[in-house]
Amino acid sequence: MIDEKVINAIRVKPGKKVNLADYPTTWAVTPAVEKLSKKKAKSRAEDILAASRKELEAAQELLYASDTYAVLAIFQGMDAAGKDGCIKHVMSGVNPQGVQVYSFKQPSREELDHTFLWRCQKVMPERGRIGIFNRSYYEEVLVVRVHPELLDYQRLPPGPRDQSFWDARFEDINAQELHLVRNGTIVLKFFLNLSKEEQKQRFMDRLDEPDKNWKFSAGDVEERGYWDQYMAAFEDMLTHTSTEYAPWYAIPADNKWASRTLVADIIVNAIQSLGLEYPKVSDEEREANAAARRELEKEK
Repeated sequence: MIDEKVINAIRVKPGKKVNLADYPTTWAVTPAVEKLSKKKAKSRAEDILAASRKELEAAQELLYASDTYAVLAIFQGMDAAGKDGCIKHVMSGVNPQGVQVYSFKQPSREELDHTFLWRCQKVMPERGRIGIFNRSYYEEVLVVRVHPELLDYQRLPPGPRDQSFWDARFEDINAQELHLVRNGTIVLKFFLNLSKEEQKQRFMDRLDEPDKNWKFSAGDVEERGYWDQYMAAFEDMLTHTSTEYAPWYAIPADNKWASRTLVADIIVNAIQSLGLEYPKVSDEEREANAAARRELEKEK
């Protein structure tokens, strides 16, 4: 388990204006962690990740058996922040039947004919399951905010597109997440906080390695040109939508081993904190089971 001081350092405090400069992008999250060598920190993180995977497997089975709560884990971040890899490594030991993963790309014409929340609402995880959103409705206050011309495709009623417009979207998001939490969905939100320098290196790696060429798009570099606008949009999003019931975690993403370990630990602790138990068998069911055993024992 990761020290609570580390988790507190990356949890975005509700009601406080966010400045991303206050959140590290590297593994040295707290002064105590920073005292460790990178080699030792990485080794410890890998041990914690291995243990968390085993605990997550058991926690997910209990979540499924109890059939009372669901978990929604949302991943947001710049291109190359490691969303795909984080999901893959953290969830690698979990029963696929208990996990639903959705990756949200450019909205379809049908999706554009509904409210901006609709395409995510229809795939929310059912009770007993873990839902993973690789990007989400938060794109509507990120990429759409950086490129407001995209609003033209949504055919919205006339009105101002100033700060009040985005504040209204934040309110809608918060209301939806409060509704989910009140009805048994645990909402965990991970902003993979990648530095501009590390993004450049990962883009270069994708260009240099033939097996990674497919992951690169020239459009990625074009979007990189809007870095400052994206950081401002992320800060406003984190400021207005990190709540007590659905907090954001600014996960340092420059070191993949650190981000994966932190995400796994947070998800495991969230499920374990629910105090779930396996369903109890009633007296009638116990008697029926005993009768079934006797029938099986009669068989040659």
